[in-house]
Formats: sequence, C-alpha cells, structure tokens
Amino acid sequence: MSWQTAVVGAIGAAQYQAQGAIGKYNQAVQDRKAAVLEQESAQIEKQTEFDIAQFDKQFQKLEGETKVKLSKSGVVQGSGTAYRIAMSNAREAELQRNIMRYNSKVAADKKMEEANFARISGQLAYQQAQLARINTIASVGTSLLSMNTGSGVKTT
Repeated sequence: MSWQTAVVGAIGAAQYQAQGAIGKYNQAVQDRKAAVLEQESAQIEKQTEFDIAQFDKQFQKLEGETKVKLSKSGVVQGSGTAYRIAMSNAREAELQRNIMRYNSKVAADKKMEEANFARISGQLAYQQAQLARINTIASVGTSLLSMNTGSGVKTT
C-alpha cells in the first residue's frame, strides 16, 4: 500500500467519523429544541390557569361592586334588572374563560407541533449524515480502487 492510499484512507476515515459526529450533534440540538418547546407548551397551560384565577378574582370584585351599587339605588337583589345584569355578567365571564382556555390550547398545541417538527428535523439531520457517510465510503472505495488500478497492480 502506497502512502497516497494510506492518506486517502485516513482522510476518508476522518471524514466518516466527522459526519457521524455532526449528525448526532444536529439531532441532539433539535431534540433539545423540542424539549424546550414542550416546556413552553406546559408553561402556557399553567399561565392560563393563573390568568383564569386572576380573572375570577376580578370578576368577583366587579360582581360585588355591582351588587352594592344596585342596593344603593334601591333595586331588589335577584329580581328583574338585577337578575338580568347578574346573568349577563355570568354568561360573559364564562365566555371569557372559554376564550382564554381556547387561546391557550391553540398556543400550547402550536408549541407541541413545533416540538414534533424539531424532532423530525433532528432525525432527518441524522439520516442525512448517515447518507453522507455512505457516500464517503463509496468515494474512498472508488478512489482506492482507481489508485490501485492506475499503479499497474493487477487486481483479480
């Protein structure tokens, strides 16, 4: 084996190793990104529960203020206008809670979809590195064969 053959083989081996390392690294980066996105999704859901609790607190305060104002104006609680106002406020509050939950669910699902895409991208990066490794082996093999054939050495 000539020194050129050894150099081509060594370079090919180094390239093969580097391609494997790059593929694993790129996959690890995407897996990390996916984990972060999943945490963000969970955080969105937790934030929504906090926001709803804060909303309920504000709503109770508003409800109390409304009852006091109605009482001061001489309206009987639970009848006529007071009842309609209370029911309207209750419907609106439930609608707002549902909107917050819906928006939260959409945002959390979007983060999960991004996480899934990141994982797929990582797997694709790894597979591309594996394909590059196969191409390197084929290229080095072709180079070595052509070097041996071109040097006058017969291969049988």
